[in-house]
Amino acid sequence: MPTFSHHNIRLSQIEDTAKVLSLYRDVAEKPGGLARLPFEITSHYVENFLKATVSRGLGFVAVDNDDDVVAEIHAYSPEIFCFSHVLTDLTIAVHPRFQGDGIGRALFEQFLSIVASERAHISRVELIVRESNERALAFYESLGFEREGEMRGRILNADGSLESDIPMAWRLRAKRE
Repeated sequence: MPTFSHHNIRLSQIEDTAKVLSLYRDVAEKPGGLARLPFEITSHYVENFLKATVSRGLGFVAVDNDDDVVAEIHAYSPEIFCFSHVLTDLTIAVHPRFQGDGIGRALFEQFLSIVASERAHISRVELIVRESNERALAFYESLGFEREGEMRGRILNADGSLESDIPMAWRLRAKRE
């Protein structure tokens, strides 16, 4: 797997649960870092998405020289046939002290490259981002994701305000119709 600076990128494993849990809690401490609040990030939640990722999806972690997980990306297919060509619920988390260093882009590029070259049955990758996260929207668009609408008032913010969720998708051009 590729090396990014002093971080190695490798496939996610169930054994990463504790380290990914720690990463997600750190990222969730920053408002807007993740949809879930820190108390909603449990080992059960992380273990479940890692199991789904390993069994029917794709995921990578970026680890430092101490084998600590500093970033993670994953998506998986739902367990019904009509969505078997889709990787959904894509989530990426980069530790706050490494945000802006290119680790997220390196993870995404590795992820999308493997989908395109080794996952012939996958033609669509989906994610959802809150409308106020303009930096993420621009980042995803730079990777080839397209906005596909708006789910108005779907996000309840901590201050009680509502905002829209923006569904986005990356589609393999050869399979588009």
